[in-house]
Amino acid sequence: MEYRYLGRSGLKITEITYGNWLTHGSQVENDVATACVRAALDAGITTFDTADTYANGAAEQVLGSALATERRESLEVFTKVYWPVGPKGPNDTGLSRKHIMEGINNSLRRLNMDYVDLYQAHRYDYETPLEETIAAFADVVRAGKALYIGVSEWNAQQLRDGQTLAREAGFSLVSNQPQYSALWRVIEPEVVPASLELGMSQIVWSPMAQGVLSGKYLPGAPLPAGSRATDALGGANMISGFLDEQILTNVQKLRPIADELGLKMSQLAVAWVLQNPNVATAIVGASRPEQVAENVAASGVKIPAELMAAVDAALASSIVNDPAKTQSPPSRVA
Repeated sequence: MEYRYLGRSGLKITEITYGNWLTHGSQVENDVATACVRAALDAGITTFDTADTYANGAAEQVLGSALATERRESLEVFTKVYWPVGPKGPNDTGLSRKHIMEGINNSLRRLNMDYVDLYQAHRYDYETPLEETIAAFADVVRAGKALYIGVSEWNAQQLRDGQTLAREAGFSLVSNQPQYSALWRVIEPEVVPASLELGMSQIVWSPMAQGVLSGKYLPGAPLPAGSRATDALGGANMISGFLDEQILTNVQKLRPIADELGLKMSQLAVAWVLQNPNVATAIVGASRPEQVAENVAASGVKIPAELMAAVDAALASSIVNDPAKTQSPPSRVA
């Protein structure tokens, strides 16, 4: 397992991060979730990503329990704040000082940890002054409850505005967590150049485009039984946009490229995002322990320029790169 620096900081993280968005506390039983975390540790992963809203707090609890016997200093644990949690009252969402302060305390309680390595704004909050949000994050850092601060799905101007205020407050934003894959490239035109300018890395989610880039969804064929596309609890609504016949046809053109590299298509998908030097890590999940070892094989893979070009050619008509699609909800969702 290889490590990369997170932004312009001294923190090193594994270039494969284990994430528990759609699994822990919802899609799989707790003992299986724990087995997946153990498999990640055995594979050399030390970086783990979760959020308070995942399974309404249960995902943080499961992750904390699974990591309880590990040396805390040897782990990098990330969580997030923004989306509704708890009874979903008017202040149970967003990036107000109230929600951030209560959010970090509740996350630490569920994780059973004294601090998280990275605390992330899960989206941009248009209802809270950015100055209030950044000041609250500065206080979280000063209190030692988070070592670093990042964001998720902020556009280029939001990153610039946030970084300016953060530096005035005595810290820096080190990362952005966007959706990014060979099919979904909306960060490339604006967010990545801004991040390079600002000293921020990408922590990318859905490098396999919700599993479509694994190649298991075939054009003209029924959806595989037990797959994410058939599971309302496993993100069926998220994957639906990728289940287009032309997209599925183009994805199958990647199979000979993966074969040439000696990789499975899922491994090619993860390795592809890691070729972007602004990407610090790719988040992968698992509903079975053996999936973790499979994903880890993407670490350290170098894809030659001609095969990167072949990926572009195969997917050309299906690639989405409109920077306007990097966006946060215009108002809080409660």
